[in-house]
Amino acid sequence: MDLIKNALTNDVLNTQCSDPFGCLGLQESPSKKGLSLIVWQPEAASIRVLAIDSDKELTKMSETDNQGLFLAEWPKTTTRFHYRLEITYKDGSVYTLVDPYQFPNTTFVDPEHHQASLYKSQGAIRAGAKVNDQITIQGTRFAVYAPAARSVSVVGDFNAWDGRTHPMSSNGDGVWRLFIPDVNHGARYKFEIRSKNGDVLPHRSDPYAHRIEQFPSFASVTCFDDKHVWQDQAWVNRKIEDIYEKPMSIYELHIGSWRRSGDNQPLTYLEIKDQLVPYVKEMGYTHVELLPITEYPFDGSWGYQPVGLYAVTSRFGTPEDFKALVDALHQANIGVIMDWVPAHFPADSHGLANFDGSKQYEYPDPKKGWHPEWNSLIYDFGKDHVVNYLISNAVYWLEEFHIDGLRVDAVASMLYLDYSREDGEWIPNKDGGNHNYEAIDFLRRLNETVYLNHPRCFTVAEESTAFPGVSKPTYMNGLGFGFKWNMGWMNDSLTYIKRDPIYRQHHQGELSFSMVYAYDEQFVLPISHDEVVHGKGSMIAKMPGDAWQKFANLRAFSAYMYFHPGKKLNFMGNEFAQGQEWSHERSLDWHLLDIDFHKAQQSLSKDLNHLYQNEPSLQYDHSHYGFEWISYDDSANSILAFARKAKDSEEHTVAIINFTPTPHGNYRIGVPRAGRYQVIMDTDDTHYTGSGYAQIKEYSTEFSVSHGRNQSIELQVPPLSGVLLKWLGES
Repeated sequence: MDLIKNALTNDVLNTQCSDPFGCLGLQESPSKKGLSLIVWQPEAASIRVLAIDSDKELTKMSETDNQGLFLAEWPKTTTRFHYRLEITYKDGSVYTLVDPYQFPNTTFVDPEHHQASLYKSQGAIRAGAKVNDQITIQGTRFAVYAPAARSVSVVGDFNAWDGRTHPMSSNGDGVWRLFIPDVNHGARYKFEIRSKNGDVLPHRSDPYAHRIEQFPSFASVTCFDDKHVWQDQAWVNRKIEDIYEKPMSIYELHIGSWRRSGDNQPLTYLEIKDQLVPYVKEMGYTHVELLPITEYPFDGSWGYQPVGLYAVTSRFGTPEDFKALVDALHQANIGVIMDWVPAHFPADSHGLANFDGSKQYEYPDPKKGWHPEWNSLIYDFGKDHVVNYLISNAVYWLEEFHIDGLRVDAVASMLYLDYSREDGEWIPNKDGGNHNYEAIDFLRRLNETVYLNHPRCFTVAEESTAFPGVSKPTYMNGLGFGFKWNMGWMNDSLTYIKRDPIYRQHHQGELSFSMVYAYDEQFVLPISHDEVVHGKGSMIAKMPGDAWQKFANLRAFSAYMYFHPGKKLNFMGNEFAQGQEWSHERSLDWHLLDIDFHKAQQSLSKDLNHLYQNEPSLQYDHSHYGFEWISYDDSANSILAFARKAKDSEEHTVAIINFTPTPHGNYRIGVPRAGRYQVIMDTDDTHYTGSGYAQIKEYSTEFSVSHGRNQSIELQVPPLSGVLLKWLGES
């Protein structure tokens, strides 16, 4: 008995036991004359041992001291058996439970898994302990990687958050495991970790939790509610197509502020589903891109400081509710992209920071592991378990939630060791340079895993530098992304459009330069949330001039974006000229649609999307064969003219964009072919609250040399406008 007491006193009693199965449950008695049942229940007054499948009493346990240690013994002839415990607590309450320490952790072996599917063998997983052919005990198997921990316990509502009650076991591989019977869906829990030096750390959320509560608890929640029946088979099993030759018009969305209820509460996943899906469908967008919906503690981070990469944020509902939203979008033939943040994570005490008392997830040296711009920690991409954790998470969203694309946030910060750092504040790589080789290897492995296992899915890099080959395959020494945001186009074009038209003639190159590198990468043209926040103002607020000119400028800019090669991305509200700068704390200004200017901008956005989807020449936007300059140097008039060409046919269109308020009644341009050209888009049309300057809607070419071409047309060019003409064939 002294041996037992000493073991418990030194380990379980002090919540520092790393091998609870060695001292709890059925044990060979110290005298080796039979079996001893040892139970640790510090708040119990008495305990009865019952048969596993009935209320038959097997014995009453004896309390060995006043510290919660109970003992029962059986003679040597007794064979091992399974049992339940009826516990009467000191407050008079009585509970019956199945002792977890009768199921050795060796019973639960991690299933074999793909390197990217660790989520199937980690975290809180519903499991059954098979007692015999008739009886299986339901419960939850908990697992957590904490190799530097001295001990780990599961704490939760089921044990009054008492770290003494459910110590976990580790077999030396760094993973702590415990099966707890009768813990089912909806149980709140965390991990209590004691570091090597004996300190009890703040309770940690489960890194693999599928649900995490909001402030103040941030408790993980067991989540086995798999009720959703997917109805998107036609979408997920669709023919694999070349996405570079398909239109992609992306509606970037922050769920919490798209629309709100009358009391300024965000819509739930189910509420937004009923409103968003028909709206996006009508507007002609091919995809929605969701700002991060992985769990995050601070509303003001918009999700870009996640603590809980495996959990759908509970702000708007359950994982099943979110699946319903994705499902409904797919049934409407709308793809779903989610912003994904593997670059950094915040230092919140319930998260990954110093997780087991050591730097398990972040680089140990702050010169490499601390992000000075965002006050967050940087994942250590040199550790296998970190890389596996992140890649498994990417696969999790594609497999479990049918996500179609991952837009990877802050890639530039991952690629460069000196990102946002001054001299002396960063650690060079082994060759003395500033590239983070470990992060580069991680990104390549990520993309290879995604495209190998999910060929209908794609990745997009938010990358703002000239790093080569971001969207080139890894076998070409690229990073392997499917697309890259064209931040150069975005910065140059916004800088240009904010200028007063009188000065634009001196900055024509800000618009034409993008075509110098347009095919170096597979580009998405983004006008994202970052451009309408933090004092930058809304898109309409950037435009110069009086009210009419502001909207005319915005219409011309919208046409320029859609006529320009590259996939399109617009943040919510841009489609109807949102008035205020975006705030995550309020709804978009939907009431503005009662004003003609705003309603007209929405109509133009809708028409441009549908034009893009239906016009083959605008879709061939990732090959230089699909574009031809006509005039890029008419800076005096601030006019651009170019042709867009369809693949494998003679179909083409001619775009003319006038960035001044001056109309031109007889502006001559050369065109690729003789024949007739019809105006299929004119942003100055009165339908869009334009001036209606151009009355002619169809032109025939003349044999007159212009812009190096034998055939040309003389057309009416409206003020502050974008015009697209479609070739109808020979006259």
